[in-house]
Amino acid sequence: MSEENETNEEETNETAVPAPEVIAEEKPQAKVTEAAPAAEEVPAKDADATDAEAKEAPAKKEETAEDLLKSDLEGVKIRRAKGSKNITVGVVNVLATFNNTKVTFADPRGNVISWSSAGKCNFRGSRKSTAYAAQVVTQDAGRTAMSHGMKEVVVKLNGPGMGRDSAVRALQSMGMIVTEIIDVTPVPHNGCRAPKRRRV
Repeated sequence: MSEENETNEEETNETAVPAPEVIAEEKPQAKVTEAAPAAEEVPAKDADATDAEAKEAPAKKEETAEDLLKSDLEGVKIRRAKGSKNITVGVVNVLATFNNTKVTFADPRGNVISWSSAGKCNFRGSRKSTAYAAQVVTQDAGRTAMSHGMKEVVVKLNGPGMGRDSAVRALQSMGMIVTEIIDVTPVPHNGCRAPKRRRV
């Protein structure tokens, strides 16, 4: 009986000991193999998708903005004036006073090609002296000049008004190449007597 009990105990010990070890080894492996791919795949897909979307979104915006600018410029170039003068280089005179803004496009000799003013563009009263009015005026005169083939311009700024900077920016946004910006505002070196001061 003692031998049989010992053999039974040995068999039970042998069978009982390896079983938990096998189960313990299999469970962690199963968890690692199942959890690892899920954790790696999801962020990788999300990161790729977000990177791709982030790259595509700005590219689309840039293309649309460039297409709009090109379409505007093409529309201006297509409208060739009757008897166009084919003048590629010219001079832009911007007279920006406190009350108005006038823009004149001329050829290098000084012959006027196109001109515009805030009053011509339907601005009235205090609106004539604004920076927005100067932008509209420059675009109005610039379209006509571009229809004659003008591409490069020398800008001459005259006066202390608000339309000085906005006129130059409007020229660049239209696609013209600004080669020089010159300030030709007349400054007296103690010449004529100044008018009396205003009493406000």
